[in-house]
Amino acid sequence: MKTILFTAMLAMLSFQLKAQNDSLRNLDINLENYQYPFPVSFLDMIIQGEKLKMAFMDIRPEKPNGKTVVLLHGKNFNGAYWAETARALTNSGFRVVIPDQIGFGKSSKPAHFQYSFHQLAANTRKILDTLKISSVTVLGHSMGGMVASRFALMYPQMVEKLVLENPIGLEDYKLKVPYQSVDQWYQSELKSNFESIKKYQLNSYYDGKWKPAYTRWVNLSAGWTLNKDYPKVAWNNALTYDLIMTQPVVYELPNIQTPTLLIIGQRDRSAVGKNYASAEDQKTMGNYPELGKKTHSVIKNSQLVELDNIGHLPHIEDFDRFIKPLLNFLNQP
Repeated sequence: MKTILFTAMLAMLSFQLKAQNDSLRNLDINLENYQYPFPVSFLDMIIQGEKLKMAFMDIRPEKPNGKTVVLLHGKNFNGAYWAETARALTNSGFRVVIPDQIGFGKSSKPAHFQYSFHQLAANTRKILDTLKISSVTVLGHSMGGMVASRFALMYPQMVEKLVLENPIGLEDYKLKVPYQSVDQWYQSELKSNFESIKKYQLNSYYDGKWKPAYTRWVNLSAGWTLNKDYPKVAWNNALTYDLIMTQPVVYELPNIQTPTLLIIGQRDRSAVGKNYASAEDQKTMGNYPELGKKTHSVIKNSQLVELDNIGHLPHIEDFDRFIKPLLNFLNQP
């Protein structure tokens, strides 16, 4: 009886924690009051003269196959949304490392920072070096795809395989989007709230098809807007918008030699700064069915998996259809 009662209490506590995590509430800027799915470690860094902490999760399988997968989050997310992916990978024997990039999730939000994809890739390398990991598969989603591409270009000797899941940056946004200064991006970010974040995700990520399960990821971003320190988050968001706009990787994709898997949700129409472009240009931006094929053609050693009726977040929207081709690719010799 005591065992049954204890189990019931654990289940209730787990349900309460999940409900708390999923609800809209005030979140501090380093998410100290938000529980991640796995234990979080921190790497102390001094970058550009500032003391910073970079958060990461290191999940080890019970029966390791000797291989490691690094999961890189998108701009409007953090490592927490990789939970289901990490469990599936560790169940298949893979060690999984999930960083929160500087400026995101539980990592530091610097007051001043010269963001570059080179810097984010180098920071990720520092975590792997600390863990004494020398060979990895890198999987990047959305902006994480731009970081992953840069990582593969900088450290080809470390990257066994590369996976790009609906990456942004497959086109050069600045060719169609009028220049926005960091201050303009910042003022726009300060106006963010639950309604505006949900509207953006509904239209850009899910093509107008919303499910209640998606609300938790809106709450994770919107919870910051309720905090008095939100301007620090908004400032880093502005800096990373400028990063995406001014440092395209699309022109270097043909230089990637690593075996690459492209997982592309075909309903995705995401494009950074799209709302600032002309009406005519907006119609041509974020065309992922076209972008996926074009990218497949320029990365010589690549495979393309097109997922019909799925938007910007395949691993959230339809996990089973996402994980099957991923595991198949990872297990290829």
